[in-house]
Amino acid sequence: MNETRLSRRALIAGAGTAALAAPALAKLAAGGMIDLVLPGGPSLRPTTPAFPGKGEMIVQRIRPPLLETPMEVFREGIITPNDRMFVRWNWDMPTQVKAAEHRVAVGGAVKNAVSLTLNDIAAAGETVEVVAINQCAGNGRGLSSPRVTGTQWGNGAMGCAKWTGVRLKDVLAKAGLAAGARRVRFAGLDVPLTDGAPQFIKSIPMDIALRDDVLVAWGMNDAPLSILHGFPLRIVVPGWFSTYWVKMLSTIEVLTGEDDSYYVADSYRIPAQPITPETKDFPTVPVTAMPPRAFITSHGDGEVVALGKPLVLDGIAMGGDAALERVDLVGKGWEIPCTLGPDEGPFAFRRWSVKLPQVAGDFESIGVRARNVNGAVQPEALAWNPSGYARNVIERMTLRAQ
Repeated sequence: MNETRLSRRALIAGAGTAALAAPALAKLAAGGMIDLVLPGGPSLRPTTPAFPGKGEMIVQRIRPPLLETPMEVFREGIITPNDRMFVRWNWDMPTQVKAAEHRVAVGGAVKNAVSLTLNDIAAAGETVEVVAINQCAGNGRGLSSPRVTGTQWGNGAMGCAKWTGVRLKDVLAKAGLAAGARRVRFAGLDVPLTDGAPQFIKSIPMDIALRDDVLVAWGMNDAPLSILHGFPLRIVVPGWFSTYWVKMLSTIEVLTGEDDSYYVADSYRIPAQPITPETKDFPTVPVTAMPPRAFITSHGDGEVVALGKPLVLDGIAMGGDAALERVDLVGKGWEIPCTLGPDEGPFAFRRWSVKLPQVAGDFESIGVRARNVNGAVQPEALAWNPSGYARNVIERMTLRAQ
């Protein structure tokens, strides 16, 4: 087997101790600010302190770190650079991890419980690379109206990377699945900040766990995972929201029944049926697969374009849990099909573009609408929910001509 650019050998040889220095908090007062233009409340956010290994990011929270990618980063291509990829931790993360001492315990409904080293993980199966979008379930939450609880993200709690690792099913085979195995649950090294708070653990159904593209990953864009992104190992579930992409993986547990842990049974859930802000006591289902989304990245809301001249608009789009089929530029009562760029896989961003022959006047409330091969399409109206999860309404803007 040919070794990939980030090979098993590189993992074992290069994974010493990863440490995270404290960000330069003294820079906070002197740092820049960015306006996310959030409708429901304060929308100014700092772009400091600077975190190690990161370029300019929107700092939503320092501890545990919540760092948002500025939208202009998505103008550059479909792959999000490691130093600009968003960061989201629910609980406190270790600031140092010694790879030589790290173990992943595989237990529960298995034939033989095992404790695996990084070398064991890397040798569990063939090395696999998958290009996939990592998106927070609350991406775009801050744009909800009325305002909802939780981190008030703009649309930058997402990114697309090439992930390198081994298939989760090959790691599970090291222990062997016992009869009745139904779900696979993961835990990392992060710990709650307060006594009695629930540990952050997540699980996926067995049919998802056994997919060929679900990974135990050690690499991101041909580099080892940084500590902010889950060194030394993380779960990658292409097409599903990042809440399932558990970082600093330390435990894999096979379940024979449903998962009653807090972050599956009680949190990261959405209404089973459409509701209004006034609806009370409604049934819920877990947030799982991502829906399609598309964004204009070439221009910002309110930007001036040249009257009487041609106009090229472009941006990024995703199919969510299936390949992207088409993107349309939409306005008030009209739509224009867009041209799609190179295809890097069903779970990756794709560039889109459209050329308008002449700007005849203002473009009021234009947006782009994505559709995937399964027929899922972005809606015109927001499907409101009290946590702002799984937003995929058409995002609109206005361009002024002069």
